[in-house]
Amino acid sequence: MSLRVVLEVAPKKAFASALDWPGWSRGAKTPDDALLALLDYAARYASVAKRAKVAFSPPATPRGADVVERLKGGGGTEFGVPSVAATAETEALNGRDLRRLVSLLEAAWATFDAAAAKAEGVSLRLGPRGGGRQVPKIVEHVREAEAAYLHQLGTKVAKRSMEALRRDVVETLAARAEGRPLARPNQVHRPWEPRYAVRRSAWHALDHAWEIEDRST
Repeated sequence: MSLRVVLEVAPKKAFASALDWPGWSRGAKTPDDALLALLDYAARYASVAKRAKVAFSPPATPRGADVVERLKGGGGTEFGVPSVAATAETEALNGRDLRRLVSLLEAAWATFDAAAAKAEGVSLRLGPRGGGRQVPKIVEHVREAEAAYLHQLGTKVAKRSMEALRRDVVETLAARAEGRPLARPNQVHRPWEPRYAVRRSAWHALDHAWEIEDRST
């Protein structure tokens, strides 16, 4: 599988995201630097793919990446979030695609959980990488984000525990992919495409997992 990359570009910030590897997404000041940052994190993402039991062979240089889309970023991009869905993410999800993406999403979640558990009771160092937020606040922030992502997928948020939210996300992804009615539909005007929702959730979990790892060393 070639490395399909989407670039999201705003005046002061850019993101490079691997479309087929949810969570493998990095930002920088320029598109070229974002692509280099993406490849720099290949070794860290390899452990996520291994946890998901998905073979992973990233390219060694930017020449091995195929930039399939260049998206116009906005305020979210500048803030530090890959916030624009790619046209390729409107592609239908068959059963095999869904199982693969959910496996990688669950591996990203598990990576975050492991990082948070390992750093329990540790005082994270302060600085630009996350500011002063400590592990309990990061965990709560990620839980709140999962509730928001579930809402954006089109499902009403009922139970707010991390485990319940994740179960509902996976169930909603399956229902959307299979064309089934949602158990608790909401009135969100433009629901996220399942592929983008997976990419966004996995990115957020991994970004904070790696933040915890970096700030606890």
